[in-house]
Amino acid sequence: MKNVLKKINRFWVSDVSFLLLLGMLVFTVFILPVFIEYQNDATFFLNAMLILLFFVGVFSSMEKSFIALSAVLFLIHVSLRLIRFGDNPFDFYLFERIAAILNLIALTVVNLRLLFRDDEVNFYRIIGSINVYLLVSIIGAIGFEVIQILAGTSIVGQDFELSGTDVDFGYYIYYSLTCISTLGFGDMYPINFAAKMLSTFLSALGILYPAVIISKLVSYASSGKSSS
Repeated sequence: MKNVLKKINRFWVSDVSFLLLLGMLVFTVFILPVFIEYQNDATFFLNAMLILLFFVGVFSSMEKSFIALSAVLFLIHVSLRLIRFGDNPFDFYLFERIAAILNLIALTVVNLRLLFRDDEVNFYRIIGSINVYLLVSIIGAIGFEVIQILAGTSIVGQDFELSGTDVDFGYYIYYSLTCISTLGFGDMYPINFAAKMLSTFLSALGILYPAVIISKLVSYASSGKSSS
């Protein structure tokens, strides 16, 4: 068992793992919302993908402190989900969402550390930079959901009404992506101050991201530290 765990860890700290993680994130961000729109039962796959992402986070670092932190956050999140879907009167949906954000932040930090290790750049590292971008968009989406839970409202728009369940994920991730990409179609907009500040934060982050992250990778390549 120990050898199996070591092999899993070796894979997820390797550059090749960025490609598999990209596939998971693309499915979660761009494909699942479409399924959920037409079939509410597809929220099962959303919950499964989030748990899988958090599980990956446990094995994506060589440092024991990060492994321990990710493992604790993973267990907390899974426990809260089991409580919600179990046959009991308790529901800690807000805490579950907060735990999800903390898990995603930990996974993002771990991926940033992997991205800039050894001061190298290659095809997989470029993929890794896309992964970080998509992870931040998911954090933003769940952030809007937390605001909705706490304030009773977060975003509004044309021809939709938030239900307060996992079915809303498509709306949150769509709006988060329009903020971080600074597109701003205008069909959705924040209605309270907390949502407005999160929207502007994501937009500012979306502008700064290529200036900081991408330019740093380009500087590695231009300084001759790239690898095939």
